[in-house]
Amino acid sequence: MKTPDVVALVKDCPEEGLRRGQVGTVVDAPSPGVYLVEFADIGGEPYAFLMAPETDLLVLHHRPALKVA
Repeated sequence: MKTPDVVALVKDCPEEGLRRGQVGTVVDAPSPGVYLVEFADIGGEPYAFLMAPETDLLVLHHRPALKVA
């Protein structure tokens, strides 16, 4: 995982007002396996930041890993 990977939460974080499936962008990696993720609305306005371990995040992919013939 690295900046600026797009990620989704794999568990709820109610103390931050975030729930499983919310999408954010990795903006920093302050220590190995820990990432600062920015969550923004569809207009690009940030509404939350979360420091999360890699195990709480799923990297999303916008293009195929392999070319399909």
